[in-house]
Amino acid sequence: MLSDHDASLEAFFALHHGLPRQSPGSDATTRHLLSLAGPPPDRPRVLDLGCGPGRSALLLAAEAGARVTAVDLHEPFLDELRTAAEARSLSASIHAVHGDMGELPYPDGSFDLVWAEGSAYLIGFDTALRAWRRLLAPGGTLVLTHCSWTVEMPSDRARAFWDGLLRTTAEDTRAARDAGYEVLGTVLLPESDWHEYYRPLAAHADAADLARPGMAQAVADTRAEIALRRAHGGEYGYVGHVLRPVADGT
Repeated sequence: MLSDHDASLEAFFALHHGLPRQSPGSDATTRHLLSLAGPPPDRPRVLDLGCGPGRSALLLAAEAGARVTAVDLHEPFLDELRTAAEARSLSASIHAVHGDMGELPYPDGSFDLVWAEGSAYLIGFDTALRAWRRLLAPGGTLVLTHCSWTVEMPSDRARAFWDGLLRTTAEDTRAARDAGYEVLGTVLLPESDWHEYYRPLAAHADAADLARPGMAQAVADTRAEIALRRAHGGEYGYVGHVLRPVADGT
């Protein structure tokens, strides 16, 4: 018999399988963030961390000509990526790796671009800034999206839901500078990027089998999150951060 924790985890992933993306975002936003990173080298080496089913990895391989190492801990997401890459004739450009973004084996300077849409929170924004900086080759860029407060005084309901997890965009930007990065750009993701994530997720919730262990709670949590966004979406948002390490001694 599954433990309550295991049942909850399996229900969460069952609800999220087959979604085009695992956080707010869009192809248009991915392209915009890439443009802010500056002209890439030929065949850039890209590390996509917490890649999920690989929507960003596929775009970066197809449109930037990148060689993408796509890392995630959930093997079924990687299987979805491998299938999509094969269907788009991109298998030679995308290497899907089962791994932990907090314990990466790659040597210093291995990548021209480190990419993390909606995944840095898994190890913490500040930890990600510190841990991933070494992976960038000279002139390389870190691009990540992260949820933050967009107002100085969020409502009690929004604060209670996020339970101390969010800071303001200004605080995140200051943390990036303190970690040794030049800020090339910050972009507040449009509301349409939330719809692109929540619409298919809500459809999965509506179709879910509530008799499955853990699923009723997973669906309730999902609906509560979507309802919070409807009521308080002006108070928080996903922000894209485009960052380049400052050369030592400058």
